[in-house]
Amino acid sequence: MVAEAACESGVFWAEEMDEKDKQRVLVVDDDTLMREVLKAILRSEGFAVAGEAKDGQAGLAQVERLRPDAVCLDVNMPGISGLDTLKILREKFPDVRVVMITGDASMTTVREAVSFGAVGYIIKPFNAGRVADALKTALNPSSDSIFS
Repeated sequence: MVAEAACESGVFWAEEMDEKDKQRVLVVDDDTLMREVLKAILRSEGFAVAGEAKDGQAGLAQVERLRPDAVCLDVNMPGISGLDTLKILREKFPDVRVVMITGDASMTTVREAVSFGAVGYIIKPFNAGRVADALKTALNPSSDSIFS
């Protein structure tokens, strides 16, 4: 059974009753197609999609409401940037693991993301295996980062 909803703030979510035991991931990206691709990858790789958001502000609200295990977060978004969103997430929700998924391959941005607490960084375009591996590593309790 799937229940879906959307509101004016750009917050979307889908909950499946049989996914209680799966690790829950929130997708935050301003590109609708990218969110759809990531959600399909997550489901095919055995993760539960906790929800999605189209910008940092909506993403923060979703983390507050849904308490996912991990967040896939774009760097370049309107409003609050992904890096600023990451900083707020790490302050307010230190147990939530954040994997940056972005087209920004600059070493400066990668270093900033890692210094702000990202446990993974995936450059677009990507494949399903790369996303799954990064999230599995990020969600492994004995792993601090895919960068270690």
